[in-house]
Amino acid sequence: MLLFVFLVAFIAFLLAYKIYGKYLDRKFDVNCERPTPSHTDYDGVDRVPTRAPVLLGHHFSSIAGAGPVVGPIIAGIAFGWLPALLWIILGSIFIGGVHDYSSLMASIRHKAKSIGEIARIYMTPLSYKLFLIFIWLALVYILIVFVDLTAEGFTSSPAVGSSSVFFVFLAVVFGLSINRWRLNFRLATFIFVPLVFTGIYLGHLFPIENSYLPAIMGETKRTWNIILLVYCFAASIFPVWILLQPRDYLSSFLLYASILGAFIGILIGGFEIRYPMFTSWANIDRGTLFPILFITIACGACSGFHSIVASGTTSKQLNNECDARPIGYGAMLIEGLVAVIALFTVVMVFSSNEILKSNPLEIYGNGLGSFLEVLGLPHALGKSFGILAVSTFLLTTLDTSTRVGRYIFEEFFNMKGGNTRYLATGATLLLPFAFNFMVLHDGSGNVIPAWQAIWPVFGATNQLLAGLALLVVFVWLRKSNKNTFFILIPMFFMLSMTLWALVQLIYQSGLTIIGFISFVLLCLSVMLMIEAGRTLMKSNKPLEKISA
Repeated sequence: MLLFVFLVAFIAFLLAYKIYGKYLDRKFDVNCERPTPSHTDYDGVDRVPTRAPVLLGHHFSSIAGAGPVVGPIIAGIAFGWLPALLWIILGSIFIGGVHDYSSLMASIRHKAKSIGEIARIYMTPLSYKLFLIFIWLALVYILIVFVDLTAEGFTSSPAVGSSSVFFVFLAVVFGLSINRWRLNFRLATFIFVPLVFTGIYLGHLFPIENSYLPAIMGETKRTWNIILLVYCFAASIFPVWILLQPRDYLSSFLLYASILGAFIGILIGGFEIRYPMFTSWANIDRGTLFPILFITIACGACSGFHSIVASGTTSKQLNNECDARPIGYGAMLIEGLVAVIALFTVVMVFSSNEILKSNPLEIYGNGLGSFLEVLGLPHALGKSFGILAVSTFLLTTLDTSTRVGRYIFEEFFNMKGGNTRYLATGATLLLPFAFNFMVLHDGSGNVIPAWQAIWPVFGATNQLLAGLALLVVFVWLRKSNKNTFFILIPMFFMLSMTLWALVQLIYQSGLTIIGFISFVLLCLSVMLMIEAGRTLMKSNKPLEKISA
């Protein structure tokens, strides 16, 4: 039965790419001969024409993160696997994929400008400023959540920490090999990809034990947080070809391998469905299925962060418009498949199993270990591989979020010059750094990790950003006299679900930091929608037209 459900999801994604993806190509008049901003505005640092496989690896690694793992596991446990599965499949195809693809196309048609800058062009200056603030805040929440999750993974699995350090070193050498030492790209891939997997074994041989690191405020995890923030700073200011591109490209093989390994394990493992299909319409810890399901599962179905990546880094590296579908739409479908696999790590265990009380990364690692055990790999090694794959993508999300946060900060204050990247990066990392020294509590007064405290508002912010990005694309297409129905439905759904969720969070959280953040986000989003309405009521003539 588990195999049947997986095949249904896989075939649905494949057909969507072939049929609906081509439909989107026609809607955006894709032209392979039209030059992209990576060629017309080449600068050798951020705007660099990139091979489609490399850029797919970068884009996929950047958008994946822990979202398609953590969200489906939390939602599957809370509401049952069927609602989560339906949202993942339908959301990826008709909402998330459309959101990612349209954000990328909108950006490359406007000289690789961010989705916020496009809001300024087609809406109002106030919309532009509001959108930049909203995006920057979303990136800060992402950094807080994912830095904490990564540090927690490294602390609980020291082998993963050492493998990750080795992997970063490999990525730098790979980038230098193909860009400075002119090593053949295929030969470099043939050499370095096996070394990536060798690093998993080396991590087990030479783990960075917690006792090796100083304990800040009594916790090694805080030390890892500082190390990760330093890494984010460095990754943000280095040229993309040194670390960002090569690390994302190499890391994509880890996730491809985990997908393939899980697929084969599910195919021949004979795993049964043990977790309930549906539990209840409301969960005491999460809230009601509508709308909480749709903010809990963000990455893997629809994620506003993807529009930031698509218009922030990917559009600046796209070599050809024909690469937009495999990178923009295809990567979202692959992420949906990852979310299905993550959900299956819950589906295959009984609801009474103690593993379900663990950290979502532990649940995922345990499930992947069971899938790979069918192939003869020891369960412990398979578990480490699963956690490493997720941690690798967490790192990718961190460095991409910091870099894009830098772009947004520079854009908001109209900062120019090479040295501004240091100030903008530092400003973006300031709040995540401060959260590392905070002690947070849940409603019962229990101490909880930062990622757990911020996750509800992170999910709401992320999904609301998706709705607002679709709103900007909708205004652009309407003012260009294009068909907008395929954007209108996803936009309406995402805005209504997330605004509903924010109101619920404000009511439940009261006068807390979560309640305050939710209120600010609600105000920002309502103001943006009012500005969009004012714009649409005016003449259909664009305020400004910029095309690549």
